[in-house]
Formats: sequence, structure tokens, C-alpha cells
Amino acid sequence: MKCWIRIVKQAKLKALREGDVMKKNNLDIKTNMVHGRRSLAEVTGAISMPIYQSATFRHPAYGESTGYDYSRVQNPTREEVEDTIALLEGGSKGFAFSTGMAAIAAMMELFSPGDHIIASDDLYGGTYRLFEEINKKNGIEVTYCDTSRIVELENNIQKNTKCLFIESPTNPTMKVTDIRQAACLAREKGLKLIVDNTFLTPYFQRPLDLGADMVVHSGTKYLGGHNDTLAGFLVTNDVDDAERIDMIHKTVGAVLSPFDSWLILRGIKTLGIRMERQQSNAMKIAQWLKSNQHVEEVYYVGLEDHPGHEINNKQSEGSGAMISFRVKDVKKARDILGRLKIISFAESLGGVESLITYPIEQTHQAIPKEIRDRIGVDEYLLRLSVGIEEAKDLIADLDQGINRE
Repeated sequence: MKCWIRIVKQAKLKALREGDVMKKNNLDIKTNMVHGRRSLAEVTGAISMPIYQSATFRHPAYGESTGYDYSRVQNPTREEVEDTIALLEGGSKGFAFSTGMAAIAAMMELFSPGDHIIASDDLYGGTYRLFEEINKKNGIEVTYCDTSRIVELENNIQKNTKCLFIESPTNPTMKVTDIRQAACLAREKGLKLIVDNTFLTPYFQRPLDLGADMVVHSGTKYLGGHNDTLAGFLVTNDVDDAERIDMIHKTVGAVLSPFDSWLILRGIKTLGIRMERQQSNAMKIAQWLKSNQHVEEVYYVGLEDHPGHEINNKQSEGSGAMISFRVKDVKKARDILGRLKIISFAESLGGVESLITYPIEQTHQAIPKEIRDRIGVDEYLLRLSVGIEEAKDLIADLDQGINRE
């Protein structure tokens, strides 16, 4: 006999299997971001989703349940943010984790010892560290290649390959993978395609609509948008994957807290207007950087001479606000970090405040030198997360930081 406190959870998964959960509505994504899924709106009437700061829930009687029993298993506030991100990504089921790395760690539990994964060679150092220090120890093989070249993806497929894991654009050199082509290749070979959509968010790019099987986010970044909380998300359309992730989610327990769920919900409400402002600022700054005598190269997908510009335009509705740039002098690269007054020298990205990072010693320190050298993550490279400040003030700050001798 199935435990009665799981009845509602099982009913939701049954509805997912039958296609009744999280069907797309006819509203624009901007409207959906503001209002969310509003799963409990008819019950409570709350405009802002309440924070259900409760570890446990009372049952009416034996054999009866409100649908909630213990917040590690499910919580109304977390359920709302999960349903909202699934709605925005065009997925059937979303899962909210305590961090983006917790989400990727849970994703990797879908695979078994002996399985092989192909991943972008230019990806976040924390993801690389997880693959190398945890997943390989557990018997999972990982090969890294330039996923922006579909031929490299195909050439690295082995008999035991199970998944293609890509970032697009990549972190930090902003390579763009043709997600539709990668999805076609994955279907042809019977593989999963999983896309890290942190940089562009569902506002600009929806990988599931392009054929991906799963989307991962560091919700800490643009979804939260205020540099004040940690979060991670997985979204899928696959029923079997949803059931397995649901089991992993509640068993391992790296779930998003009620308060942090509420912070992400609040952040998502302004995601659209933030992304538009940040993208506008990024374009102005990228063009200014290209004209600067001390800058050797600028990596921004919105620039027409970016190698992935056309592909990004075909599969996305924007270029985002992440810029990497290479200066001509190592000393200047390091001096800039201490000279900036408005832009903060800090890890992370996607918040309303502009941040600058030195990837070789921060986000990508875990990447071996030979890989860093191959992909161009060296002492000359800086990564800029453009915020919502006035563009002219950011440019003036960069000007005094870069041009001062």
C-alpha cells in the first residue's frame, strides 16, 4: 500500500505523464514572469506568493493530506517557483535546488558508472570540478570539446555516450552552439541534450523549444538578479527524467528554502526589464571596448563580427549582458581590477550591479592550464557582467580603469 502522504505528489506525476500539467498558456513571457504560475492564487488571493516558512505540515486526519507533509519533499513557495520556471522554459516539470551546482550534481545522478558525457570545453570551472573530482570518481567518463563545432560533437561520440552537456553562450569566451543541430544529433544517436541556459535565461532563449531534453540554471544569477541569494534549477519535458529527478531531489535534500524561493520569484518578476536594460548597456560597452587601444579582443555575442552572432540570432531573442575582453598587457589586466569604482571586482554575474571577474584566478582556477590555454582563459582575459546602472557611468569607470597609466 502506498504511503498516503505521497498521494498528491503521485497524482502530479501521473498528470505529468498524461500531459495535463504545466501546459503552455497563451500569455506573453513578460506577463508570465510578472504573475508566475499562481498555483495557489485562487485559494489564498495573495498577489505576492506567501513564504511558507514551515518545516512540516499538519494532516487533517489519518489517510488525509493537504498535499504537503515535509518541506524537503515539497513546500508551497518552492512549488510556485518550480512551476514558474517550468512555465517560462516551456517545460513540464521544474525542480529548485539550493545552488546551481546542486542542480547539476542532481542531473548527473541520471547517469551510471561507465556512461560517457560530452561537455563544452569552455565551461564554468565549478561544473568542470564536479565532473572531474566527483563524477569521474563515480565511474562517469567526460570528454571536453568545442561544442560550437557540431562536427567535434559528432566525432567525440562513443558507444557508451549518453549525453551532450553544453553552455551557450559558453563561460567565459562566449562560444555559441547551434542548439537545433545539437538536438538533431542527439536524437539521431539516442542521446540526451542538456543546456545550461544561465547566461540568456528563458527571456532570451528557450532550449527545450529548440529540441533540448533538459535545461539547467544557476538561479543565483539573472533569475534572482540582485546578488542576494543562491539557487539552481532543472527543467525537463521528459516524464521518466522528471520522476527520477523528483526522487533524487527529495532524497538528497539540496532543495531551495522557502525564503530563497520567494526571493527568486520576486526577481523573476523584473527579469524582462532587467535583461533588456543590461543588454542595452552591454552593447554600448562592448562597442566602446572594441575601440579602446588597450583592448585586444572583445567577446560579446551581440557584436556582428562575433563568430556565433548569426546562430545566436536564429535561436535566441537577445544576446544577454555578459562580455569578456582581452587586454594587451598583463599588468594592466590586474591593475584594472583595483581601479574600478562602480564596477565591483567580485565573482558571480547577472545581478543589477555590474561585476568584473578575473577567470584565471577565480571562476576557472580549477580548469587545467592546458585546457585554459587552448580556450583562451589566460592572464589577459577579464569577464564583465553588465548591470542596470547608467551606461555612460559604467563606460567612464572602465575608461579611468583601463586608460590610466
